[in-house]
Amino acid sequence: MAGNSFGKAFRVTTWGESHGRAIGVVVDGCPPGLPLDEPSIQKDLDRRKPGQSELTTAREEGDKVEILSGVFEGKTLGTPVCLLILNEGQQSHRYDHLRDVFRPGHAEATYYQKYGIYDHRGGGRASARETAARVAAGAVAKQILLEQGIEVIGYTRKVGPIEAETFDLQEIEKNAVRCPDPVQAKKMADLIRQVRDEDDSIGGVVEVIATGVPAGLGEPVYDKMDADLAKGLMSINAIKGVEIGAGLGAAGMRGSENNDPWIFENGRFRTKTNHAGGIVGGITTGEDLVVRIAVKPPSTIGIPQQTVDRIGQTVTVTPGDTEARRRHDPCICPRVVPVAEAMVAIVLTDHFLRQRALRGAGPDAE
Repeated sequence: MAGNSFGKAFRVTTWGESHGRAIGVVVDGCPPGLPLDEPSIQKDLDRRKPGQSELTTAREEGDKVEILSGVFEGKTLGTPVCLLILNEGQQSHRYDHLRDVFRPGHAEATYYQKYGIYDHRGGGRASARETAARVAAGAVAKQILLEQGIEVIGYTRKVGPIEAETFDLQEIEKNAVRCPDPVQAKKMADLIRQVRDEDDSIGGVVEVIATGVPAGLGEPVYDKMDADLAKGLMSINAIKGVEIGAGLGAAGMRGSENNDPWIFENGRFRTKTNHAGGIVGGITTGEDLVVRIAVKPPSTIGIPQQTVDRIGQTVTVTPGDTEARRRHDPCICPRVVPVAEAMVAIVLTDHFLRQRALRGAGPDAE
């Protein structure tokens, strides 16, 4: 079966290719009566779109969202919400010389082997352009979560070897790399400029924190909260790893260090520490949810690379002129931040609605 839908109670289906007329998403399961308009969705799309700073691609894409269905007089109807984003600024001719080439790090070869056909223009369905539709759906999910006092915040934690050392969430949108540490943000920006000028690219780590998450969300054993988060985040282009809480660091800890002691405080159970990242047994604890994703370096670089074409002949591929190279991000972490937030919000919303269906009034209901 095709893998274009995600979620159960809150189901998201994206569609479209990077150089087609448009991309979009259908959100099914959105509760009725939710205040929703295009500006509330556009805010997050503007954080993802190209051309935000000199550190990102210079492509011009408006990413203007249009609500086609599911909303009447500013409120959701409970019917499917369809969101449309027209593609703008495509320069498909720049891919003509790559029509039969399997670019290193890109998905042409795997799509060809699976389907026997693929759209070579900008990656088609495999393009990161698809993530704009996720961000639009995530904006709807965020609206639902905000009504429950749940907030999802993402930021760039690391670029190459440079990692944030302080965490002032007010700083995130004040710098081009979306880092909560203004000192390290400057170092990250300098590194991105350096690799860009060397016609190369670099990866990093994006972290997402969700606050106000109630205890009890998650469906053991196959739809655990951490399992669905991992699936949702790993489905984002260029993500090569997911950590929750202490993550891989837990492998080097003793149980006495890693265990989070339970306490009873202010009328509720909670944990004294949060090495688990807010999830135990696949169910949220009520502590902050903490998740990190490893973002690979963008595959399109200016350095010539050897590869093969459809008939197996060896060829050398390069984007060509300087203008073409500047149409690609040297580091995508800043633009991945709203995408990661969107996927976390979609997973949380799906599980919130499933828990509400299970116990009526919500996770704390008797």
